Amino acid sequence: MKLTFDRHSAAIPLLLFLLGSAPLTMSAQEGGVVPAPKLLVIQREYTKPGKDGAAHEKTEGAYIHALATAKAAAHYYAATSLSGPPRALFLSGYPSFAALEAEHKSEDKDAALSAALDRANVADGDLLSGEDESVWLRRDDLSHNPGLRVGARYLEISQFFVRPGHVKEWEELVKLVIGGYKKGVPDAHWGAYEEAYGTPGGGYLVISSLRSAAEIDSEFAGGKQFEEAMGETDMKKMEELEAACVESRVTNLFLIAPKLSHPPEAWIKADPDFWKPKAAAPTKATPQ
Repeated sequence: MKLTFDRHSAAIPLLLFLLGSAPLTMSAQEGGVVPAPKLLVIQREYTKPGKDGAAHEKTEGAYIHALATAKAAAHYYAATSLSGPPRALFLSGYPSFAALEAEHKSEDKDAALSAALDRANVADGDLLSGEDESVWLRRDDLSHNPGLRVGARYLEISQFFVRPGHVKEWEELVKLVIGGYKKGVPDAHWGAYEEAYGTPGGGYLVISSLRSAAEIDSEFAGGKQFEEAMGETDMKKMEELEAACVESRVTNLFLIAPKLSHPPEAWIKADPDFWKPKAAAPTKATPQ
């Protein structure tokens, strides 16, 4: 994980007023749900064959140790792919671009931390075949019961690319789908994000968190309830809108990875056995 961000884009000031300057909310929990951040930064690391697992956990541990030692403000959680190419995602949430910039300025001022992160970058880079970074803005009007569920173990992430000039149809499509879920599967949940930087254009993410694989089974089973709630007319309209506005889409499943993560203390307290499991007690030798 590089912990970098280009702070020189001329477009950033145009977006600051949209995001406000509320305090960071990554550590807040309300009713077992961590509120979805207004600004989501996702770093992807593609590991070389055989370089994931324990090898990647070791190099990522250097970042976590450096940040913890410096008592830095940066926090993030990671997820590794269960479908698609082998890769790890590192997700960080912020209330604004200004908050993101302030975090990185604080890190830059700490010479010891910067040096430790540079060393970690070199070691981690040896394991990677590629990496990229993207920035996303939350869309409340396209979300349904958003937020990370406390106790989540999986992430389901769908990425859509909308055809140029068809955003209004896309928004109509998603709102139609939300209406169907509200009637047929009201407990369904996802956070929707629109690209800000780092994708080819017209990108949207739909992210949901799952506490167990059984919830994946329930999600597929809920498809019939959704179709019944929509009815034949709205299902046909949904298909027509999708054909008109969606250029491509892909859905992948990820496993949340505590050993690659540096979550806020409140997350650890809410689910300590997952984020910071206690080491097993040593087995006593049996007297001979």
